[in-house]
Amino acid sequence: MLPPVARRISTIVRLNDCCFLRHGRRWASGAPPWRPAAILDKWVQREARPISLRQLTFFGRTLTENRLLSSANYVRTELPTRLAHRLRDMQTLPYVVVTNPHMSHVYELYYKAFETLRRVQEIKTVDDNDRYCKIITETLQEHLTVIPKLAMGVIECQSLMRPEETDQFMNILLRSRISRRVIAEQHLALTETFHSPWHFPDAKQPQDPNADFVGDVFLRCNAKEVVEECSQRARTLAREAFGSACKLPKVELQGHLKATFPYILSHLQYIVGELLRNSIEAVVEKWDNLAEHPAPVEVLICEAPQHVIIRISDQGGGIPKDILPNLWSFGKGPRSHIHLENFVRVPKMAATMQELKPSPTSTSGIAAEVNDWRRPVDGSLSSLTYRPPGLRLGMGLPMSRVYAEYWAGSLELHSLEGYGVDAFLTISKLGNKNEQLSTRASMDAV
Repeated sequence: MLPPVARRISTIVRLNDCCFLRHGRRWASGAPPWRPAAILDKWVQREARPISLRQLTFFGRTLTENRLLSSANYVRTELPTRLAHRLRDMQTLPYVVVTNPHMSHVYELYYKAFETLRRVQEIKTVDDNDRYCKIITETLQEHLTVIPKLAMGVIECQSLMRPEETDQFMNILLRSRISRRVIAEQHLALTETFHSPWHFPDAKQPQDPNADFVGDVFLRCNAKEVVEECSQRARTLAREAFGSACKLPKVELQGHLKATFPYILSHLQYIVGELLRNSIEAVVEKWDNLAEHPAPVEVLICEAPQHVIIRISDQGGGIPKDILPNLWSFGKGPRSHIHLENFVRVPKMAATMQELKPSPTSTSGIAAEVNDWRRPVDGSLSSLTYRPPGLRLGMGLPMSRVYAEYWAGSLELHSLEGYGVDAFLTISKLGNKNEQLSTRASMDAV
């Protein structure tokens, strides 16, 4: 038997030579290359500057060249700062986790983006801004693989970290990712507006056709319209998955149906869409062999002075006991091996888990999309994922909660075993709450 020191050296050699085994798979060591820490340390010292929906709309109100350039320079400093904090978070992970090929892939994407974005000089002209927008667009496109790679990495490494540490890490990275895409896509939208034909004083079409939007912020988001649109899409997906003969539940709305509030429309569409999708599928599966028509999915909209609360209630039998304890976990659960296999079938996803596949027939009557080189293909996140119901990824609810909490809201679920589920989505309606960013990364160099 080898002495203790020899055993430790042997272990290190085996780790570096590729002996990582997870779910019956062996993966080669993909440790990121060494880089000097001085530059990253400098950026980690900076604090991210959170912004509210109200501040996002300020830049777009009476958009001028100076305001556009101010927005560009805010994004120019914020993106590398927020990336630096997440790179430092990844550096503090156990070495064996970072060498996972999926995690290493994400780390390298982040470091490449950090190196590119930190080198951008002060933006002084509209031409400088247009060149910067091209860099942002390319970066957003390159990062479409981040979510599936992160998810696969977390699932493969779930035995190497405590579940609460894994979930905290994922929550921080995803929340930061949302924040970067929000400010980047908002600036791209403002740039698009600045170059639009109706923006100029002598324009033949002085009225902006998307006047209710300031960038990506929808000033009069109507909960009733979003629920109706998302329910139609969820029912369409269910009918395609279960067959035209399946009995689909109705979606009944009641409450304050005229409630409006400023919000990023795609965020709300994603959360409500995931909740309705889960409810409709659960009801169809429970009532499939019963003679009577399935019970409806009930949606109640409640408008309070500072919040709008959306309750979605179904009679789909509740959440199974084996899933309930890990309902909000990204990597832990009895079906994680199935989720891992399904993620292999989803190569790219935007920040809201949408596949890069346009809807065959657009059902959205809320916003018209404008396609331009300045906006990434997935810049609009208004359509729900078209993955079939059987392709379960295990991230719908955790991601929905991250989105809900991002603008100081909340998402809670109450399951009644054998009966159904009540989901409560709370939204801040005043638009004055800052984005909820994670605490800064540790300053300890790694």
